[in-house]
Amino acid sequence: METSLKALIADHAGDAPAIGAPGRTWLSYGALRTLGDEVATALHGMGIDASDRVAIVLPNGPEMATAFATVAQAATTAPLNPAYREDEYVFYLEDLNAKALLVEGGYDGPAFAAAQRLGMAIIRLSVPEGAAAGYFTLSSDLSGSASRAPAADDVALILHTSGTTSRPKIVPLLQSNVAASAQHIRDSLDLTPEDCCMNVMPLFHIHGLIAAVSASLASGASIFCTPGFNALNFFAMMEEANPTWYTAVPTMHQAILTRASRNRDVIDAARLRFLRSSSASLPAQVMLELEKTFGAPVIEGYGMTEAAHQMASNPLPPRAQKPGAVGVEAGPKVRIAHELENHLIEGTGEVVISGPNVTPGYESNPDANAKSFFEADGARWFRTGDQGAFDEDGYLHLTGRLKEIINRGGEKISPLEVDGVLLDHADIAQVVTFALPHSKLGEEVAAAVVLKEGSTATERDIRDFAAERMADFKVPRKVIIMDEIPKGATGKMQRIGLAEKLGLVEKA
Repeated sequence: METSLKALIADHAGDAPAIGAPGRTWLSYGALRTLGDEVATALHGMGIDASDRVAIVLPNGPEMATAFATVAQAATTAPLNPAYREDEYVFYLEDLNAKALLVEGGYDGPAFAAAQRLGMAIIRLSVPEGAAAGYFTLSSDLSGSASRAPAADDVALILHTSGTTSRPKIVPLLQSNVAASAQHIRDSLDLTPEDCCMNVMPLFHIHGLIAAVSASLASGASIFCTPGFNALNFFAMMEEANPTWYTAVPTMHQAILTRASRNRDVIDAARLRFLRSSSASLPAQVMLELEKTFGAPVIEGYGMTEAAHQMASNPLPPRAQKPGAVGVEAGPKVRIAHELENHLIEGTGEVVISGPNVTPGYESNPDANAKSFFEADGARWFRTGDQGAFDEDGYLHLTGRLKEIINRGGEKISPLEVDGVLLDHADIAQVVTFALPHSKLGEEVAAAVVLKEGSTATERDIRDFAAERMADFKVPRKVIIMDEIPKGATGKMQRIGLAEKLGLVEKA
């Protein structure tokens, strides 16, 4: 098994296409390897080597993909969300202890302002006119001398956890972690040089960086890099890219389905081998509708930052893709542990993982590491924070994030279960069930829903529907009908803190 990003792309045919983009010529694997050497030479000439951290703030697209893939061959990459405000950049750049910030040539936005406030060096990325997708040159006022290339146990990628309830934690992922995960995904999806992934995922997030980019590079396949997800031009992009697969989060898949009927010709002409979903649980109804609409299997994967993305995956045909399951073990060992005690159990409990893709631990956070890692049965296990159980076929079913399980006067309710029931309502397009603070019960069940176009369903209709299908204590006491449900930066719906966000919590 390869243990570095550089080794992943070393042996692919030099003239095979690697990186594409709308209206651009393709960058070949030979040119990508050359670019990797040029970037390493440029960074070494700036005094940057394997242990130095380069924060990357670039728009989604081919240069963001190749910047990650090439900078990580020489230094530690730290991609950041281009939508952050200046103060957010100050926090993340300081927290990361970044040596330099990599931005586009003419960029003078909030990340640049934050770097100036911190006295941080700037590296400029320029795209020569007429260059193939993803090709760029680097320039900087930095000068120095460095030569150390990364080894398997050097950090390739640093990301922060989303930090919905506390300070974000720093997750360092080694060269070996990233390479292992890329190869796990390649193997579980049976990717070959004939495959083409259309990337719509943000490339400051583990899902896009590893599942779309790194796994494709590990297999000698090609990646068509869009500027990001846009339901309005998704099918035009698909027509140009002619992909064999794409990967997205459930909210993106739902938006794609709303526009599918008017793009039937594009779907019929597509050569999709499968569709992939990850980063949040895909409702069973959405999986079935996607499969019916595209005539291709839907492969749901289960991943998280600390695992360099993938932990489990629904298998390809002829094995079954089970709606409501996140699949079978797909890379690391996946087991169930006692939620409070450090040992493995049978049945329902906390999902834990162990394998070559798992981070060695959070940076400078001994408390979080003590809570998240334990030794048992001759292995080191990471606690995912998810509750779940395996069925008799070895498929993992999640019941929710442990922090998101609603505790209504001692009755534990899985928000995913309530979501699943409500999505069977003919008028509901999207739903997210969440905890509403309650003075006597501690928490009550609430749900935010988006109705299908033209629907006149009321809160009472929806509650009556739920009451016929589940125990009374699980029925949402409050249903909020909305035009759109608030989402995080990567398109995931956020359950934690939603009651506050929607103004449903009385101020003390």
